[in-house]
Amino acid sequence: MPREEVSAFRVTVPASDEDWATALLWEAGTLGLQMMPPAAGDAVLLAYFARAQATAQSILVALDDLPVVRIEETAVPEVDWVGRFRESFRAFDAGSFRIVPAWAPEPPGGGRRLVVDPGQAFGTGTHESTRLSLAALEALCAARVPRRVLDVGTGSGILAIAARLLGARVAVGVEIDPDALPAARDHADLNDVDVHLVRADGARGVRAGAFDLVLANIAAPLLIDRARELAEACRPGGDLVLAGILGVDAGGVCDAFAPFAAGPIAVRTEGEWAALVLRRKAP
Repeated sequence: MPREEVSAFRVTVPASDEDWATALLWEAGTLGLQMMPPAAGDAVLLAYFARAQATAQSILVALDDLPVVRIEETAVPEVDWVGRFRESFRAFDAGSFRIVPAWAPEPPGGGRRLVVDPGQAFGTGTHESTRLSLAALEALCAARVPRRVLDVGTGSGILAIAARLLGARVAVGVEIDPDALPAARDHADLNDVDVHLVRADGARGVRAGAFDLVLANIAAPLLIDRARELAEACRPGGDLVLAGILGVDAGGVCDAFAPFAAGPIAVRTEGEWAALVLRRKAP
């Protein structure tokens, strides 16, 4: 995203609330975070947002749960973020997947490789919600491989690509952000898999019951608002993996999907984040 289309906000919170603030800023849609030197015992975060999507007031509302917070808009520094990301990114394991950078691929090994490259889309495997989704996807595919997978809010396409690498016959990635689709196409090419990518708003444009597995790594309010839409995209007896959920919001998402679940909803957690796994009951 061009520098002139980005706003930067200096967010100051008590040091004890740094993790909480970080989770809330990711949920609010930050493009990235930079940890600044602490000030008088407080944690200071530099949060970047698309200029058209955020103001200091809207971010303050997103951080309303924090007891003490100060927000100031500041100049966007001239930084090569892609270059900085490449300097710091190292290959790592996520379940049976080895997440490797495209600019420094490792020799083929015995595990599954997922090749990633930083871009404008969310999802390089480093965030807890992506790792939770990958782990849930892998567990479900170990039990039974889905033929058709839908990834709503596909971003970089990493979950749809992982589904194909795990044996899914068809994976469809749906994304409303047109800037994300080229990144998803590039990732599919890097991993030598076919993924059908569609620009659409959620699962509204897909046929009901067409998918064996529905993945949705999006914010909790969207999951709650689109619960019926997402559930109905999945066939009865199929599975849903829901992520992008702060742990404190997991109960509300469970309540929204309970009417569509064939049994208990499983909750996976990592740090401040949660993912839910459920089986779709017959209508």
